Amino acid sequence: MFLPVLAVILMMSGLGNGHVDPDINLALQGRATQSSLQNYLGNAINAVDGNANADCSLGSCSITDTEQEPWWRLDLLASFHIVSVSITNRIDIDTQSLNGAEIHTGDSLENNGKSNPRCAMIMSIGAGETQNFRCNGMSGRYITVLIPGRQGSLALPEVTVYGSDHHH
Repeated sequence: MFLPVLAVILMMSGLGNGHVDPDINLALQGRATQSSLQNYLGNAINAVDGNANADCSLGSCSITDTEQEPWWRLDLLASFHIVSVSITNRIDIDTQSLNGAEIHTGDSLENNGKSNPRCAMIMSIGAGETQNFRCNGMSGRYITVLIPGRQGSLALPEVTVYGSDHHH
């Protein structure tokens, strides 16, 4: 019942015509995947479940295994002009692991989305902190978060994506 009502609201508000509604998180409609799975609590979809609880031991984070250049990717199911991507950091353990991570966006799945243009780099993000990264209208169907050039585990409590319809 909720989705048909939401669809009518979106159509009536004109969101399908290139408008940006800062209250609509595009990530909630997407499909998430990641390079590996640390354990049963760390599924990729947890990063876009609408729950920003930063204590990953409670099961609302995506968490990869420790590996070389771990990544997490969101398929928005269509190409959008990406205005911003917000990322929340974990509070429980390994709170420095997102420092140096990159956010890429584009329409290619080459190299698991890592070959798409870079929207932003996370220089430093505090435990439990949410940072907003502006992508200045870059276009893309895929949002990829990765830790480049080193071994680590990628944990994402919540990722939000705001943008507008690519086709005007």
